Amino acid sequence: MPGADSILADALPAAHLVAVAFTDLPGWIDDDHAAAFAAFRRSAARLIDKTPTSKILGPDGAALAQKGQLAAALGDTVDSAAARAFFEAHFRPFRIEPIAGDGFVTGFFEPEVEARLAPSLAFPVPLLAPPDGLREVGVHDDRCALDPALTWALDDGRGRLAACPERGAIMAGALDGRVRPIAFLKSAVEAFFIHVQGAARLRLPNGDLMRVTFAAKSGHPYFSVARLMLERGVVRSPAEATADALRAWLDELAPQERRAALARNRSYIFFREAPVTDPALGPIAAAGVPLTPGRSLAVDRSLITFHAPVFVEADLAAGPFRRLMVAQDTGSAIVGPARGDIFFGSGDDAFALAARVRDPARFTLLVPRED
Repeated sequence: MPGADSILADALPAAHLVAVAFTDLPGWIDDDHAAAFAAFRRSAARLIDKTPTSKILGPDGAALAQKGQLAAALGDTVDSAAARAFFEAHFRPFRIEPIAGDGFVTGFFEPEVEARLAPSLAFPVPLLAPPDGLREVGVHDDRCALDPALTWALDDGRGRLAACPERGAIMAGALDGRVRPIAFLKSAVEAFFIHVQGAARLRLPNGDLMRVTFAAKSGHPYFSVARLMLERGVVRSPAEATADALRAWLDELAPQERRAALARNRSYIFFREAPVTDPALGPIAAAGVPLTPGRSLAVDRSLITFHAPVFVEADLAAGPFRRLMVAQDTGSAIVGPARGDIFFGSGDDAFALAARVRDPARFTLLVPRED
Protein backbone atom coordinates (compact mmCIF):
# COMPACT_ATOMS: atom_id res chain seq x y z
CA MET A 1 0.00 0.00 0.00
CA PRO A 2 1.31 3.50 -0.80
CA GLY A 3 2.75 5.49 2.05
CA ALA A 4 0.67 8.63 1.47
CA ASP A 5 -0.92 10.39 4.44
CA SER A 6 -4.40 10.12 2.94
CA ILE A 7 -5.34 7.12 0.83
CA LEU A 8 -8.57 6.90 -1.16
CA ALA A 9 -9.74 3.41 -2.02
CA ASP A 10 -9.81 3.54 -5.82
CA ALA A 11 -11.94 0.47 -6.56
CA LEU A 12 -15.02 2.03 -4.99
CA PRO A 13 -15.71 5.18 -2.95
CA ALA A 14 -15.69 3.43 0.39
CA ALA A 15 -13.40 5.37 2.69
CA HIS A 16 -10.30 7.46 3.15
CA LEU A 17 -7.41 6.02 5.11
CA VAL A 18 -5.86 8.89 7.05
CA ALA A 19 -2.43 8.46 8.63
CA VAL A 20 -2.31 9.02 12.39
CA ALA A 21 0.24 8.37 15.12
CA PHE A 22 -0.06 5.59 17.67
CA THR A 23 -0.14 8.33 20.31
CA ASP A 24 -3.35 9.61 18.65
CA LEU A 25 -5.17 6.39 19.52
CA PRO A 26 -7.03 6.74 22.85
CA GLY A 27 -6.16 3.83 25.11
CA TRP A 28 -3.35 2.50 22.91
CA ILE A 29 -0.73 2.69 25.65
CA ASP A 30 -2.99 1.00 28.22
CA ASP A 31 -4.12 -1.90 26.02
CA ASP A 32 -3.03 -5.49 26.66
CA HIS A 33 -0.85 -5.82 23.58
CA ALA A 34 0.22 -9.33 24.57
CA ALA A 35 -3.39 -10.49 24.15
CA ALA A 36 -3.57 -8.82 20.74
CA PHE A 37 -0.24 -10.37 19.77
CA ALA A 38 -1.48 -13.84 20.74
CA ALA A 39 -4.44 -13.41 18.38
CA PHE A 40 -2.14 -12.13 15.63
CA ARG A 41 0.19 -15.12 16.11
CA ARG A 42 -2.76 -17.43 15.48
CA SER A 43 -3.24 -15.55 12.24
CA ALA A 44 0.50 -15.80 11.58
CA ALA A 45 0.32 -19.57 11.19
CA ARG A 46 -2.32 -19.10 8.50
CA LEU A 47 -0.46 -16.21 6.88
CA ILE A 48 2.67 -18.33 6.52
CA ASP A 49 0.67 -21.18 5.00
CA LYS A 50 -1.35 -19.02 2.61
CA THR A 51 -0.91 -15.38 1.66
CA PRO A 52 -4.29 -13.64 1.99
CA THR A 53 -5.91 -11.88 -0.93
CA SER A 54 -5.39 -8.12 -0.74
CA LYS A 55 -8.67 -6.23 -0.46
CA ILE A 56 -9.75 -2.73 -1.47
CA LEU A 57 -8.73 -0.91 1.70
CA GLY A 58 -5.82 -3.26 2.32
CA PRO A 59 -3.44 -3.97 3.70
CA ASP A 60 -1.34 -5.78 1.12
CA GLY A 61 -1.59 -9.52 1.71
CA ALA A 62 2.05 -10.30 0.95
CA ALA A 63 3.30 -7.56 3.27
CA LEU A 64 0.98 -8.81 5.99
CA ALA A 65 2.27 -12.36 5.52
CA GLN A 66 5.82 -11.11 6.00
CA LYS A 67 4.84 -9.55 9.34
CA GLY A 68 3.20 -12.83 10.26
CA GLN A 69 6.51 -14.60 9.76
CA LEU A 70 8.20 -12.10 12.09
CA ALA A 71 5.51 -12.59 14.73
CA ALA A 72 5.82 -16.37 14.55
CA ALA A 73 9.58 -16.12 15.04
CA LEU A 74 9.10 -14.27 18.34
CA GLY A 75 7.37 -17.24 19.96
CA ASP A 76 4.38 -17.32 22.27
CA THR A 77 5.85 -15.82 25.46
CA VAL A 78 5.92 -12.17 24.36
CA ASP A 79 4.95 -9.73 27.11
CA SER A 80 2.79 -6.64 26.59
CA ALA A 81 5.70 -4.22 26.24
CA ALA A 82 7.43 -6.36 23.61
CA ALA A 83 4.15 -6.91 21.79
CA ARG A 84 3.47 -3.17 21.68
CA ALA A 85 6.99 -2.59 20.38
CA PHE A 86 6.38 -5.18 17.64
CA PHE A 87 3.21 -3.50 16.37
CA GLU A 88 4.72 -0.01 16.52
CA ALA A 89 7.90 -1.11 14.74
CA HIS A 90 6.21 -3.04 11.94
CA PHE A 91 2.93 -1.21 11.28
CA ARG A 92 1.61 2.29 10.57
CA PRO A 93 -1.86 3.27 11.84
CA PHE A 94 -4.42 4.65 9.36
CA ARG A 95 -7.79 5.87 10.57
CA ILE A 96 -10.67 4.55 8.44
CA GLU A 97 -12.83 7.56 7.53
CA PRO A 98 -15.96 6.35 5.67
CA ILE A 99 -17.11 8.60 2.85
CA ALA A 100 -20.75 7.87 3.68
CA GLY A 101 -22.14 7.17 7.14
CA ASP A 102 -20.39 6.62 10.45
CA GLY A 103 -18.52 3.75 12.05
CA PHE A 104 -20.60 1.16 13.87
CA VAL A 105 -19.79 -1.87 15.99
CA THR A 106 -21.82 -4.84 17.18
CA GLY A 107 -20.95 -7.96 19.14
CA PHE A 108 -21.23 -11.66 18.40
CA PHE A 109 -20.71 -14.83 20.38
CA GLU A 110 -20.80 -18.60 20.12
CA PRO A 111 -24.04 -19.93 21.62
CA GLU A 112 -23.84 -22.92 23.93
CA VAL A 113 -27.11 -24.86 24.14
CA GLU A 114 -28.47 -28.26 25.03
CA ALA A 115 -28.92 -30.59 22.07
CA ARG A 116 -29.78 -34.15 21.17
CA LEU A 117 -28.65 -36.37 18.31
CA ALA A 118 -32.17 -37.67 17.70
CA PRO A 119 -35.45 -35.72 17.54
CA SER A 120 -38.03 -35.76 20.32
CA LEU A 121 -41.00 -33.70 21.49
CA ALA A 122 -38.63 -31.68 23.67
CA PHE A 123 -35.94 -31.32 20.98
CA PRO A 124 -37.72 -31.04 17.62
CA VAL A 125 -35.72 -28.38 15.73
CA PRO A 126 -32.84 -29.59 13.52
CA LEU A 127 -29.53 -28.04 12.59
CA LEU A 128 -28.92 -29.26 9.05
CA ALA A 129 -25.91 -30.28 7.00
CA PRO A 130 -25.88 -28.85 3.44
CA PRO A 131 -27.80 -30.55 0.64
CA ASP A 132 -25.72 -32.23 -2.06
CA GLY A 133 -24.56 -29.83 -4.75
CA LEU A 134 -24.99 -26.61 -2.79
CA ARG A 135 -22.15 -24.25 -3.67
CA GLU A 136 -21.27 -20.60 -4.13
CA VAL A 137 -22.24 -19.08 -7.45
CA GLY A 138 -19.16 -17.97 -9.38
CA VAL A 139 -18.72 -15.11 -11.83
CA HIS A 140 -18.51 -17.55 -14.76
CA ASP A 141 -21.63 -19.56 -13.88
CA ASP A 142 -24.71 -19.47 -16.07
CA ARG A 143 -27.11 -17.46 -13.93
CA CYS A 144 -29.94 -17.20 -16.44
CA ALA A 145 -32.26 -19.41 -14.35
CA LEU A 146 -31.35 -17.72 -11.06
CA ASP A 147 -32.43 -14.64 -9.18
CA PRO A 148 -29.50 -12.20 -9.58
CA ALA A 149 -29.43 -11.75 -5.79
CA LEU A 150 -28.58 -15.41 -5.14
CA THR A 151 -25.02 -16.07 -3.96
CA TRP A 152 -25.32 -19.87 -3.50
CA ALA A 153 -27.24 -22.41 -5.57
CA LEU A 154 -27.77 -26.13 -6.09
CA ASP A 155 -25.62 -27.67 -8.83
CA ASP A 156 -26.98 -30.82 -10.49
CA GLY A 157 -23.43 -31.98 -11.29
CA ARG A 158 -23.62 -30.88 -14.91
CA GLY A 159 -23.31 -27.16 -14.27
CA ARG A 160 -27.04 -26.48 -14.18
CA LEU A 161 -27.96 -24.33 -11.19
CA ALA A 162 -31.22 -24.09 -9.29
CA ALA A 163 -32.22 -22.00 -6.30
CA CYS A 164 -32.01 -23.59 -2.86
CA PRO A 165 -35.24 -23.29 -0.85
CA GLU A 166 -35.36 -20.25 1.43
CA ARG A 167 -35.77 -20.26 5.22
CA GLY A 168 -39.56 -20.39 5.35
CA ALA A 169 -39.74 -23.33 2.96
CA ILE A 170 -36.96 -25.22 4.76
CA MET A 171 -38.70 -24.70 8.12
CA ALA A 172 -41.84 -26.13 6.50
CA GLY A 173 -39.97 -29.28 5.41
CA ALA A 174 -38.83 -28.50 1.85
CA LEU A 175 -35.55 -30.37 2.40
CA ASP A 176 -36.84 -33.19 4.61
CA GLY A 177 -35.25 -36.46 3.51
CA ARG A 178 -32.70 -34.66 1.35
CA VAL A 179 -30.34 -33.40 4.06
CA ARG A 180 -28.78 -34.85 7.19
CA PRO A 181 -29.77 -33.40 10.56
CA ILE A 182 -26.66 -32.94 12.69
CA ALA A 183 -28.45 -32.33 15.98
CA PHE A 184 -31.79 -31.21 17.41
CA LEU A 185 -32.58 -28.21 19.61
CA LYS A 186 -35.43 -27.17 21.89
CA SER A 187 -36.66 -24.17 19.92
CA ALA A 188 -36.62 -22.42 16.57
CA VAL A 189 -35.42 -19.25 18.32
CA GLU A 190 -32.32 -21.06 19.62
CA ALA A 191 -31.65 -22.38 16.12
CA PHE A 192 -32.17 -18.95 14.59
CA PHE A 193 -29.58 -17.33 16.86
CA ILE A 194 -27.12 -20.09 16.00
CA HIS A 195 -27.75 -19.32 12.32
CA VAL A 196 -27.06 -15.63 12.94
CA GLN A 197 -23.84 -16.38 14.82
CA GLY A 198 -22.73 -19.09 12.38
CA ALA A 199 -21.49 -21.52 15.03
CA ALA A 200 -22.41 -23.07 18.38
CA ARG A 201 -21.32 -25.44 21.10
CA LEU A 202 -23.87 -28.17 21.74
CA ARG A 203 -24.10 -29.85 25.16
CA LEU A 204 -25.04 -33.51 24.81
CA PRO A 205 -26.66 -35.65 27.56
CA ASN A 206 -23.41 -37.53 28.25
CA GLY A 207 -21.60 -34.27 29.02
CA ASP A 208 -19.73 -34.07 25.74
CA LEU A 209 -19.39 -30.78 23.88
CA MET A 210 -19.98 -30.83 20.14
CA ARG A 211 -19.33 -27.83 17.91
CA VAL A 212 -21.13 -26.91 14.71
CA THR A 213 -19.76 -24.27 12.35
CA PHE A 214 -20.83 -22.68 9.09
CA ALA A 215 -20.72 -24.97 6.06
CA ALA A 216 -22.96 -23.28 3.48
CA LYS A 217 -26.04 -21.10 3.11
CA SER A 218 -29.14 -20.96 0.98
CA GLY A 219 -27.83 -17.91 -0.87
CA HIS A 220 -30.95 -15.81 -0.45
CA PRO A 221 -30.47 -12.23 0.79
CA TYR A 222 -30.02 -11.69 4.52
CA PHE A 223 -32.71 -9.70 6.34
CA SER A 224 -32.28 -8.50 9.92
CA VAL A 225 -35.33 -9.76 11.81
CA ALA A 226 -34.59 -7.09 14.42
CA ARG A 227 -35.91 -4.56 11.88
CA LEU A 228 -39.38 -6.01 12.42
CA MET A 229 -39.31 -4.70 15.98
CA LEU A 230 -38.77 -1.21 14.59
CA GLU A 231 -41.46 -1.60 11.92
CA ARG A 232 -44.00 -2.74 14.52
CA GLY A 233 -43.09 -0.19 17.17
CA VAL A 234 -41.72 -2.74 19.63
CA VAL A 235 -38.57 -0.60 19.97
CA ARG A 236 -38.12 3.07 19.17
CA SER A 237 -34.61 3.14 17.72
CA PRO A 238 -32.03 0.79 16.14
CA ALA A 239 -29.95 1.08 19.31
CA GLU A 240 -32.78 -0.63 21.23
CA ALA A 241 -33.02 -3.50 18.72
CA THR A 242 -30.44 -5.60 20.57
CA ALA A 243 -30.07 -9.36 20.43
CA ASP A 244 -31.56 -9.86 23.88
CA ALA A 245 -34.54 -7.64 23.00
CA LEU A 246 -35.05 -9.65 19.81
CA ARG A 247 -34.86 -12.97 21.66
CA ALA A 248 -37.42 -11.81 24.23
CA TRP A 249 -39.77 -10.53 21.52
CA LEU A 250 -39.57 -13.72 19.46
CA ASP A 251 -40.21 -15.86 22.54
CA GLU A 252 -43.39 -13.87 23.26
CA LEU A 253 -44.89 -14.33 19.78
CA ALA A 254 -47.49 -16.97 19.01
CA PRO A 255 -45.97 -19.95 17.12
CA GLN A 256 -47.43 -18.97 13.74
CA GLU A 257 -46.32 -15.34 14.14
CA ARG A 258 -42.86 -16.50 15.22
CA ARG A 259 -42.45 -18.70 12.14
CA ALA A 260 -43.53 -15.83 9.90
CA ALA A 261 -41.10 -13.43 11.58
CA LEU A 262 -38.17 -15.83 11.27
CA ALA A 263 -39.04 -16.56 7.64
CA ARG A 264 -38.57 -12.89 6.76
CA ASN A 265 -34.85 -13.66 6.82
CA ARG A 266 -34.75 -15.82 3.70
CA SER A 267 -31.09 -16.72 4.25
CA TYR A 268 -30.65 -20.17 5.85
CA ILE A 269 -27.39 -21.51 7.27
CA PHE A 270 -26.18 -25.10 6.98
CA PHE A 271 -23.56 -26.54 9.33
CA ARG A 272 -20.77 -29.05 9.71
CA GLU A 273 -19.39 -30.71 12.84
CA ALA A 274 -16.08 -29.51 14.29
CA PRO A 275 -14.09 -30.46 17.39
CA VAL A 276 -13.76 -28.34 20.52
CA THR A 277 -9.97 -28.51 20.79
CA ASP A 278 -9.44 -25.52 23.11
CA PRO A 279 -12.43 -24.47 25.25
CA ALA A 280 -10.87 -21.02 25.72
CA LEU A 281 -11.12 -20.27 22.00
CA GLY A 282 -14.04 -19.95 19.64
CA PRO A 283 -14.71 -21.77 16.37
CA ILE A 284 -12.54 -21.68 13.27
CA ALA A 285 -13.55 -18.46 11.56
CA ALA A 286 -13.75 -17.38 7.94
CA ALA A 287 -10.05 -16.47 7.98
CA GLY A 288 -9.17 -20.06 8.90
CA VAL A 289 -8.10 -19.45 12.51
CA PRO A 290 -9.87 -19.96 15.86
CA LEU A 291 -11.58 -16.88 17.24
CA THR A 292 -10.06 -15.23 20.32
CA PRO A 293 -12.60 -13.71 22.75
CA GLY A 294 -12.26 -9.95 22.89
CA ARG A 295 -9.56 -9.87 20.21
CA SER A 296 -11.13 -11.27 17.02
CA LEU A 297 -13.07 -8.88 14.80
CA ALA A 298 -15.46 -9.62 11.95
CA VAL A 299 -15.09 -7.17 9.06
CA ASP A 300 -16.36 -6.63 5.53
CA ARG A 301 -14.12 -9.13 3.73
CA SER A 302 -14.56 -7.33 0.40
CA LEU A 303 -12.85 -4.25 1.84
CA ILE A 304 -10.38 -5.32 4.54
CA THR A 305 -7.75 -8.04 4.20
CA PHE A 306 -8.12 -10.93 6.62
CA HIS A 307 -5.59 -11.06 9.50
CA ALA A 308 -5.02 -7.29 9.52
CA PRO A 309 -4.67 -5.69 12.97
CA VAL A 310 -7.43 -3.13 13.61
CA PHE A 311 -7.67 -0.78 16.59
CA VAL A 312 -11.28 -0.30 17.72
CA GLU A 313 -12.60 2.63 19.77
CA ALA A 314 -16.18 2.60 21.09
CA ASP A 315 -18.13 3.61 24.16
CA LEU A 316 -20.06 0.46 25.05
CA ALA A 317 -22.70 0.01 27.72
CA ALA A 318 -20.11 -1.92 29.73
CA GLY A 319 -17.62 0.96 29.47
CA PRO A 320 -15.01 2.38 27.09
CA PHE A 321 -13.64 -0.13 24.59
CA ARG A 322 -10.16 0.73 23.29
CA ARG A 323 -8.54 -2.38 21.96
CA LEU A 324 -6.28 -3.78 19.24
CA MET A 325 -8.03 -6.62 17.45
CA VAL A 326 -7.39 -8.85 14.42
CA ALA A 327 -9.68 -9.13 11.37
CA GLN A 328 -10.41 -12.86 11.40
CA ASP A 329 -14.07 -13.23 10.47
CA THR A 330 -16.90 -11.77 8.42
CA GLY A 331 -20.68 -11.92 8.27
CA SER A 332 -23.68 -11.16 6.08
CA ALA A 333 -24.58 -8.09 8.14
CA ILE A 334 -21.01 -6.74 8.30
CA VAL A 335 -21.02 -4.36 5.36
CA GLY A 336 -18.96 -1.20 4.94
CA PRO A 337 -15.46 0.07 5.63
CA ALA A 338 -16.08 1.21 9.23
CA ARG A 339 -18.16 -1.72 10.37
CA GLY A 340 -17.00 -4.32 12.87
CA ASP A 341 -18.36 -7.19 14.94
CA ILE A 342 -16.52 -8.07 18.16
CA PHE A 343 -16.28 -11.72 19.21
CA PHE A 344 -17.02 -11.96 22.94
CA GLY A 345 -16.61 -15.70 23.47
CA SER A 346 -18.92 -18.66 24.08
CA GLY A 347 -21.96 -19.27 26.26
CA ASP A 348 -24.44 -17.15 28.20
CA ASP A 349 -21.92 -14.72 29.67
CA ALA A 350 -20.61 -13.91 26.19
CA PHE A 351 -24.19 -13.48 24.95
CA ALA A 352 -24.89 -11.01 27.77
CA LEU A 353 -21.92 -8.91 26.63
CA ALA A 354 -22.47 -9.20 22.89
CA ALA A 355 -26.23 -8.65 22.96
CA ARG A 356 -25.94 -5.07 24.21
CA VAL A 357 -23.39 -3.87 21.67
CA ARG A 358 -24.81 -1.61 18.95
CA ASP A 359 -22.66 1.48 19.16
CA PRO A 360 -20.83 4.12 17.13
CA ALA A 361 -17.18 3.26 16.70
CA ARG A 362 -13.92 4.33 15.10
CA PHE A 363 -11.56 1.93 13.40
CA THR A 364 -7.86 2.29 12.71
CA LEU A 365 -6.21 -0.12 10.28
CA LEU A 366 -2.60 -1.11 10.96
CA VAL A 367 -0.74 -1.20 7.64
CA PRO A 368 2.63 -3.03 7.37
CA ARG A 369 5.64 -0.75 7.19
CA GLU A 370 8.14 -1.25 4.41
CA ASP A 371 11.29 -2.83 5.84
